[in-house]
Amino acid sequence: MCPNRCAARCHARRLSRRDFLRASTVVTGATLLGGSQADALAAGAPAFAPCGPGSKCVPAIRVAFVRRKGDYGMRWPGQVYDGEAARALYTRKIQETAAALKMNADIRPAPLYSLAESEAWIGEAKAAKPDGLLVVLLDRQEHAWPTAARAMDSGIPTVVYSPLGSSFTSNTAPLAEKTGAIIYATDDFTWPAYGMKMLHAGARMRATRIVVIQGKQRREAVMPDLGIQLRYVPASTFTDLYKSLGETDEMRALAAQFIRRAKKVIGATRQDVINGAHSYVVARKIMEQEQADGISMDCLGALGPTRMSLPCLAWSRMNYDSIPAGCEADIGAVGAHVICQYLFDRPGFQQDPVPETARKAIIGAHCSCPTKLNGFDKPAEPYVLRHHHAERDATAHPQWRIGQPVTSLDVLPAAKDKPTTLIISSGRVLENMKVPPAGGCVISVMVKFDGVEDVLSYPGFHQVFFYGNFRQHLVDFCRLFKLQPQVV
Repeated sequence: MCPNRCAARCHARRLSRRDFLRASTVVTGATLLGGSQADALAAGAPAFAPCGPGSKCVPAIRVAFVRRKGDYGMRWPGQVYDGEAARALYTRKIQETAAALKMNADIRPAPLYSLAESEAWIGEAKAAKPDGLLVVLLDRQEHAWPTAARAMDSGIPTVVYSPLGSSFTSNTAPLAEKTGAIIYATDDFTWPAYGMKMLHAGARMRATRIVVIQGKQRREAVMPDLGIQLRYVPASTFTDLYKSLGETDEMRALAAQFIRRAKKVIGATRQDVINGAHSYVVARKIMEQEQADGISMDCLGALGPTRMSLPCLAWSRMNYDSIPAGCEADIGAVGAHVICQYLFDRPGFQQDPVPETARKAIIGAHCSCPTKLNGFDKPAEPYVLRHHHAERDATAHPQWRIGQPVTSLDVLPAAKDKPTTLIISSGRVLENMKVPPAGGCVISVMVKFDGVEDVLSYPGFHQVFFYGNFRQHLVDFCRLFKLQPQVV
């Protein structure tokens, strides 16, 4: 079981002609630092991983197959169906999926052969409080669908898998609208495997601790419905630590790595990049102190009036390393980052939505974006290093692939009698906007969302854009964990 389970804007300045020329200078990373020096320092740049309870969580589920004893005979799935071969096949697939996810799947040795056996199994599960149930139907008759219904009503998140031959629509229709559970009626095992991934993500989410750097007081909170633990620490925690840490070899090594990997550097100096690495090291030390899985910060309020580096580059690196890092202490965005990373193994781009009426599109604009948009185990997108829109500090600006399918996710935390709502859209990248000559945040990605015509009223703010069309996957996640989907 998992630990703790059930458990404004930027500080702008007027640009002089000298400033403008400096900001317009383009050099390569090797030129800025020196190729051999960059490689030598980058080799010493340390990796960092989440260190909170979510990183130690090992989700546990219970699995049972359901069928009658004896031959199938005339009734579906019929004597043509080899139930024992199917059970062996799906047992292997479940075990492989669980191993890949690093979760425990307790598979009942024998099928549930009667409703009495099913009720006893569900009762045992309720007492054990696993993170989820997976019910695999190898039959359409007798107690098969009553077992599915009882599992779905157990109060434990439940995935019901019904391969071809084990259901009519008359079986699924009475259960189709239930929440707290999901039915996958298909021979395509990638869907029940995704069901297991959702159970895994839900358990990790409930164990996750995010440190939020904001205000003057320490306090603890929990995001309703999602269960994400929030540990607020004073903004002075960051600023004091930043001041106390001098420039180190580690910071220079990390800066060298950023510069070496960049296609080019526009305006930002080596020192700007080192300062960004400085903010990264400070954030990492705070996460270590607080044993956190992710981080967010009132960056504009705490650092905007200072000369300390805003954490745009630091957050880009955090999200590169599968650490949810949200801008501006926006808790909804924190939830979206966590869901995106835990469900889809890739980082997202938190942004300010800008309407583009001529092309009926939304431009997502911000100054911090991860580069591993294809996934944590995939190559990063090419990026340049540059200043953000206030012409200070450094940030990594990746190029989004034109035509790339994307999903938008915004999490609206629960309020009064309303559950947590997920605003979900899917579409394709139209263009990477050039800033300048346009104004606004330097990372500005234009997306055309499917079916969205009224871009002036597009709902939400600080939505997270990420690669892939996962609209249905997120709707299913909402159903399984009793969240409210709002598909736009």
